[in-house]
Amino acid sequence: MKKYMTLALMVPLLSFSQEKIEGMVMEANSENKHIGLPGANVYWMDSQIGTITNDEGLFSIPFSKEYNKLIISYVGFKSDTLTIDEPKMLHHSLQPSNQLDEVVVQKKRDAVQKAYFSSQNVITVNSAELLKAACCNLSESFETNPAIDVNFSDALTGTKQIQMLGLTSPYLLITQENIPMVRGASQAYGLTFTPGTWVESIQITKGAGSVVNGYESISGQINAELVKPLTDNSLFVNGYLNKNGRTELNTHINRKLNDKWSTGLYIHGNARTKEEENNDDGFLDAPLANQINVMNRWQYQNPQTGWVSFLNFRFLNDEKQVGQVNFDPEAAGAIRGFGDLSSLSGAEVWGSEIATRRFDTSLKLGYVFPELPFQSFGFQASYSNHGQDSYFGLRRYDINHESVYSNLIFNSIIGDTQNKFKTGLTFAYDGYEEFVNTNDFSRDDASVGAFFEYSFDNLEKVSLTAGLRVDSHNRLGTFITPRFHIRYSPWEKGSLRGSFGRGKRAANIFAENQQLFASARQIQILDSEGSIYGLDPEDAWNYGVSFLQGFTFLSRPGNVTIDFYKTDFKNQVVVDWENPRAISFYNLDGKSSASSFQFEVNHEILPQLELRTAYKYYDVNTDYRSGNLQKPLLAQHRFFANVGYETTITEKGSQWKFDYTLHTVGKQRLPNTDVNPPEFRLGKYSDPYSLMNAQVTKVFSKKFEIYVGGENLTNFRQNNPVLSSDNPFGANFDTSIVYAPIMGRMFYGGFRYKVQ
Repeated sequence: MKKYMTLALMVPLLSFSQEKIEGMVMEANSENKHIGLPGANVYWMDSQIGTITNDEGLFSIPFSKEYNKLIISYVGFKSDTLTIDEPKMLHHSLQPSNQLDEVVVQKKRDAVQKAYFSSQNVITVNSAELLKAACCNLSESFETNPAIDVNFSDALTGTKQIQMLGLTSPYLLITQENIPMVRGASQAYGLTFTPGTWVESIQITKGAGSVVNGYESISGQINAELVKPLTDNSLFVNGYLNKNGRTELNTHINRKLNDKWSTGLYIHGNARTKEEENNDDGFLDAPLANQINVMNRWQYQNPQTGWVSFLNFRFLNDEKQVGQVNFDPEAAGAIRGFGDLSSLSGAEVWGSEIATRRFDTSLKLGYVFPELPFQSFGFQASYSNHGQDSYFGLRRYDINHESVYSNLIFNSIIGDTQNKFKTGLTFAYDGYEEFVNTNDFSRDDASVGAFFEYSFDNLEKVSLTAGLRVDSHNRLGTFITPRFHIRYSPWEKGSLRGSFGRGKRAANIFAENQQLFASARQIQILDSEGSIYGLDPEDAWNYGVSFLQGFTFLSRPGNVTIDFYKTDFKNQVVVDWENPRAISFYNLDGKSSASSFQFEVNHEILPQLELRTAYKYYDVNTDYRSGNLQKPLLAQHRFFANVGYETTITEKGSQWKFDYTLHTVGKQRLPNTDVNPPEFRLGKYSDPYSLMNAQVTKVFSKKFEIYVGGENLTNFRQNNPVLSSDNPFGANFDTSIVYAPIMGRMFYGGFRYKVQ
């Protein structure tokens, strides 16, 4: 019976396959086992048409008589170029590069890939793009990409906060291999806890994401794929040093234990022991800090039975000290254990310590039905314990967040591979022990949900994804999350997309706004009837349209993108900074929306010389209790440009790489400071400014390279970032109004050594 059922399913599959190439990319091995390679690049030479294999190594790409050279590439394997003259099923094995005497590169794959045939607006940033900047951690991985805006959150910690579509990171779903990662207690600093060398690629999805990944995504999703023990270098060492005293060392050690198991040990350490104070306000421009971050990763593949899995264990210890230059924690009476801070009540020197300890583990388990390769199920599970003990002057903030997450997914087809579906169940638990001074805000959150997502995929013209999930949450209630994405190709290399979807979330008002503690502002929660800090859940709808057009100019490829997205909040926790004596949290009473427009042009203007430019406009306004206002500290106009050039690789493998990035940031509305004394008042708007970054890399061989670079080359710095710096225990002290860099010009250098 199974044999006949298989044939019945394959008949419509084969009839449809005449319009495209479908198949599987595998690892070549002596035992002729089918080990699928997830994330392999499959694309037509000299075209913008490409795709990436799924978790089982399967792919589908449209066939056109215009192209006949199909390139298949994967990190750690030899790239192959196949001649394809007709549509057919294709199973191809790649040879590991460490078995080769010679590697011939047929064509360089774009470092930033835009999906032409996906119904969702997805941008994939691969490792080549991440190496264009220092990229010490995930928060610094977006400097050369216009889809994400990077800003500083305060004048003390040096933490970079990301924004997309005019909304800050809490409105993004940030995942690690599609498992929620930066959320809850880790919102403020979580992006700094993933070293850049651990990241294999990043997928940026604009607009409401898939219902498979949950209900919290509002403005989009950022997913980080980590390097794999099977395909990463057997040894990788990266060292980094900058002029401001930051040092960093990364080491990867990978071993293939047998034909099924591979494991990797990844060790990251960074430290800053040098005191930097260049604006004469008496406060450190960057924190004194150290971090130890260790991950052990296991990969299992058994193609004979169809099973594949990943198992991760990670431990992190991160410590920061900020404040006045002459602050001494022991002399001030504080202890590393952050005990009773009453002894600081008479302190004359302002200081802060932030200590974070985190343990997390995750499991990904997948099974592909051997006789039905388009049918599979997957299971994701994770556990994390995130503890932060901290004090800011005389204020104390401690939070411990224990999280459990699991997601069961079943994938299959309806008749043929044009019609696919995913369905499954999700369970999540979050336990918070949270203290602000002596106030206890501890709570437990739990939810269970079910989802169904249908996708139709006619690659030549139309693809769509329609999803629905139902969740029951002990604080958010029972609610429905619909999401819809559609793509239409009106002509060659043209892709028109539309999407809408709902997102809902519980705002963690203190963890997401920790900069408030480094100020004299009083904390006010002006509503008390809600289920989360007395506030109601946030509820929003996101709508968007996007058009992508590929072109060839002067025989070289390029593309143009136009995006418009709008987010309408049905309820939002308004974070009101308009009174310099207080920060107020309350439920939205009126309207709040975020509109985002982006125009982007990418082109290879000369051989191996690539240019990316983008203009962005934001209109983000909210009805505050004092009236409708634009969001503070957000530039309405931004311009981005990136130029990259690489020389031809020599026979010995040597090469030069040059990269230059320009960010122009328009004026930003500043929070109201009119009630302050004249010397502590700021204008209504900040001045516009530009930032320039550059990097040069010299590749000596396949094993060794060095790089040097500079950030903020124009040496632009914000004046007076710390209000009332001479009286930090007074009523006017504030470090939260930051619109530009605090650090001036910074130079850095480093090396990379790898053994395949």
